Amino acid sequence: MDIKDDDSSSNTNFFNGTFTSHIARQYNSSPSVIVIGGGISGLAAARVLQNASFKVILLESRDRIGGRIQTDYSFGCPVDMGASCFMLFGIDGKQVPQQTVVEVGDAFRKILKETEKVRDEHSQDMSVQQAISIVLDRYPELRQDGLADEVLQWYICRMEAWFAADANSISLKTWDEETVLSGGHGLMVQGYYPVIQALAKDIDIRLNHRVLRITNGYNKVMVSVEGGRNFIADAAIVTVPLGVLKANLIDFEPKLPEWKVSAIRDLGMGNENKIALRFDNIFWPNVELLGVVAPISYACGYFLNLHKATGHPVLVYMAAGSLAYDLEKLSDEGAVEFAMLHLKMMFPNATEPAQYLVSRWGTDPDSLGCYSYDLVGKPTDVYDRLRAPLGNLFFGGEAVSMEHQGSVHGAYSAGLMAADNCRRHLIKRLGSLEMMQVVSSREEILENAVPLQISRM
Repeated sequence: MDIKDDDSSSNTNFFNGTFTSHIARQYNSSPSVIVIGGGISGLAAARVLQNASFKVILLESRDRIGGRIQTDYSFGCPVDMGASCFMLFGIDGKQVPQQTVVEVGDAFRKILKETEKVRDEHSQDMSVQQAISIVLDRYPELRQDGLADEVLQWYICRMEAWFAADANSISLKTWDEETVLSGGHGLMVQGYYPVIQALAKDIDIRLNHRVLRITNGYNKVMVSVEGGRNFIADAAIVTVPLGVLKANLIDFEPKLPEWKVSAIRDLGMGNENKIALRFDNIFWPNVELLGVVAPISYACGYFLNLHKATGHPVLVYMAAGSLAYDLEKLSDEGAVEFAMLHLKMMFPNATEPAQYLVSRWGTDPDSLGCYSYDLVGKPTDVYDRLRAPLGNLFFGGEAVSMEHQGSVHGAYSAGLMAADNCRRHLIKRLGSLEMMQVVSSREEILENAVPLQISRM
């Protein structure tokens, strides 16, 4: 059955099933699915279902696909604004001795190891920051003074960037449960756009279609978008960011049950922003990261050096947690000035950027954050509840991936899982459809495309 674009169906008729007479299933027709959200999770789900001969339509609120993956080419090279050896400098502009960096790094790893004992000793959850404080009280020799303490704060800053949240919000119980992909961290030299293109090929994608309501009715799902149009199909997959669900920007009819609402509430939505700067000349050393240490992690900062990987004179300033939100209160010019203050601490003769880009994921109405993280006190079954289907409604997105939470790969795998669950549900409900050739292996989808063994940076 094709997906219906219907402007006339009332909710009453939809719920009691009387509308089905004019969209009755034709003999041996393929099931239909609406995928909501054009990020990598939604695209992966749509790709699986289309390859399995389902009728698929993808609705995306933005004027582009990719969601929180955004590759910008305005610098003349790809710069990923969404989704290593390093050199640190003090606020006085002097380089931190490498021996200090190594020694404090070793101490930080010991501190994190000791937090495991703190976790074992306490039945109730606490924040990572609180656990670090307990460890330092127990082992004063792990405390750092002066410049060394500023380097320790920089390591905490890097940890906060991993979760896009402040250390006093991150759950001690689960902070280290994520399964990190093999091969270490990497940089997509060509950007993520080739991956997005490969997934989106030949899929019916409707851009600028902001979903306002999802009605889960009599063996059908109706999705209402801004402007009054309705789309009706056998099932739907919701892959919108957790921030959108937390803000209740989509109405569900019937209302989501409390166990689903609490699952949305029990996960945090972090924020990380990037300020990309393109220069006319190179004035920095050829290392992957350039960092500024400070007395508190909030004041620390670091730049990712794209020149080392791409050959283009681009530095990207990274800000996470409360700092990322505070930067969004500034104009683009103000944010660039803030980043340049950090850069000039390291390199007083730094030139002004020829071009710049500033992300604002925390206030972007299509995301309202960067990626999810575990809040202190998060229930153990929150991921099961978040991804659990409701009738003909299925859920994807990076937030439902416990193994690779907050990562591109997590979003991708969650989309595959949601599509597979949806496919099995519809085949069981509608009967065996022999003419459907289901993809036998999930990994075959991108066999000749771009590798996805990339995690958060």
